[in-house]
Amino acid sequence: MSGHQARKRFGQHFLTDGFIIDSIVRAINPQSGEPVIEIGPGLGALTLPLLACCKPLTVIELDRDLAAKLRRQEGLRVIEADVLTVDFHALADEFGAKLRIAGNLPYNISTPILFHLLGCVDRVADQHFMLQKEVVDRMAAEPGSKAYGRLSVMLQWRYDIESILEVPPESFDPPPRVDSAVVRMVPLPNAVALDQARFEDMVQCAFSQRRKILRNTLGRWLEEQGFSGEFDLQRRAEEVPVAEYVALAQALPSG
Repeated sequence: MSGHQARKRFGQHFLTDGFIIDSIVRAINPQSGEPVIEIGPGLGALTLPLLACCKPLTVIELDRDLAAKLRRQEGLRVIEADVLTVDFHALADEFGAKLRIAGNLPYNISTPILFHLLGCVDRVADQHFMLQKEVVDRMAAEPGSKAYGRLSVMLQWRYDIESILEVPPESFDPPPRVDSAVVRMVPLPNAVALDQARFEDMVQCAFSQRRKILRNTLGRWLEEQGFSGEFDLQRRAEEVPVAEYVALAQALPSG
């Protein structure tokens, strides 16, 4: 597929580096018969090698012109839609199996996509995504680091996260202004079930003012929730491990 001008409004940067493409496909290791979903197939750089391993392959593409070109490819099912509107629960039900999801995510909406997929993590086998390296660093960050924040806590609550490949700007056309990385996300088998919206609200409040101790931010939120238990609020948000945030959310009064 060629002759397509990258569109800024879709955050399009097309992967062209053959070595990187092969490395990603090997990392995914798709098998025939598995329900593989690719988000943002673009010009098909990753799509065609995936299709060679597993048919049928489902792709989600918002760009109407690209979707039309992709439909000409045998063995490819094209969902022309904004990925944020796609019901992944319904897709998993249709396949009768957990989904394997991959893609070069549009960097301008990568976080909303990750949070959208978080809502259906129980129907996912694994995820492999190309993202801005800074985002991957935040996803995998440990407590106490500057990169550790809301994204780290929310995603590590449900996934084992591993940065598996760094990708320079020249691997794309047009080259982005940032370094990229490929992340592997495997749902944790024994993750604690929580009200995602409430947990997200709590974590967002905790990290709303990173320089302040939690008594001045999360402390007020906990009072509003009617929490009367024990929790060390004399720390900054970045000092609290994911497990402690999860335990705190479990201890909240139902409301």
